[in-house]
Amino acid sequence: MTARAADRARYDRATAHLDAPLAIVDLDAFDANADDLVRRAGGKPIRVASKSVRCRALLERVLAKDGFAGIMSFTLAESLWLARSGFDDVLLAYPSADRAGFAELAGDPKLAAAVTVMVDDVAQLDLIDAARGGGREVVRVCLELDTALKLLGGRVRVGARRSPLHSPTQVADLARAVARRPGFKVVGIMAYEGHIAGVGDAVAGRPLRSRAVRLMQATARRELTERRAAVVRAVRAVVPDLEYVNGGGTGSVQHTAAEDAVTEIAAGSGLYVPRLFDNYTSFSGRPAALFAQPVVRRPGVGVVTVLGGGYPASGAAGRDRLPVPYLPEGLRYDPQEGPGEVQTPLLGSPADDLLIGDKVWFRHAKAGELCERFEVLHLVEGDSVTATVPTYRGEGHTFL
Repeated sequence: MTARAADRARYDRATAHLDAPLAIVDLDAFDANADDLVRRAGGKPIRVASKSVRCRALLERVLAKDGFAGIMSFTLAESLWLARSGFDDVLLAYPSADRAGFAELAGDPKLAAAVTVMVDDVAQLDLIDAARGGGREVVRVCLELDTALKLLGGRVRVGARRSPLHSPTQVADLARAVARRPGFKVVGIMAYEGHIAGVGDAVAGRPLRSRAVRLMQATARRELTERRAAVVRAVRAVVPDLEYVNGGGTGSVQHTAAEDAVTEIAAGSGLYVPRLFDNYTSFSGRPAALFAQPVVRRPGVGVVTVLGGGYPASGAAGRDRLPVPYLPEGLRYDPQEGPGEVQTPLLGSPADDLLIGDKVWFRHAKAGELCERFEVLHLVEGDSVTATVPTYRGEGHTFL
């Protein structure tokens, strides 16, 4: 029996009393992935990206481990909810226009002490000030650096379009603007190198593309290492008591941690290891989060149909954004139908061994987005479900 077949047998036994659709997290795999992230971080703390987890119980579990500290959140409403729930170090990774949220933040000393907001433009400070509604608490601010690699005088850009702050001078100028402004304090710098951390460099069947990605990433790492260090020096000249410099992501943990200028790493997807993280040379993890759909039809030889399953991930549309049939091994989509909103035909010889009501296990393309489809996660240890915990959705929250 292969390792994957053994996992299928475990998951089927663990959930035999549960009807699909359902989602699980294999805690043995989750914990092993967490340990591997800590190893790769080389002693620097890891801030957990909540958008990749979206489950308070699992955020609490990983933050109880040595090597993890703090949360990187994705909306202001989520940040405030987490702070009210007892998480005392929440870095909002994206700028917000949530005026009601800013009024709440500026009016509550506990929330203001726990939550740091992201800015890359003075206009964002103006919005926060206009939203204060009389709140006088100092708002903690993190400045975001654009990590994109620019070539040929800026005519070629590689990397996500995030912050407009690219140079040390630009970031330092904004730090000065914040420092001069009552009611704000710069406490950190963030720089997410998505073109390094979030792009696989060993895509199966595409050796030339994989080689090009590795070359690009090596070039980008060298350029960003130098520029990020210069940015930190420039900002520390304005803000000597800077608390942290955050960088990285699951795919770049060990590389980013090697930079002297970086004080902490961000990671979250590496806990669940969705399918987009199968194509890396620098690390490998164990799939920990899966969902199961029930077989509801057997249309013919070599074909079964499962209920639902059309859960595409965000990003540019493509096959790499689709979930993949994982267990039993050997199933594939019908190319004319793909994964459907209500039903999904699956082809392959394993279909002939599946009965009505059997489970087919899938892996989502991206990590936390799976939790937007399910109200609970069943936590599996060995061949048993040892707990069932709510996702954000199960707690009544869909923050974005």
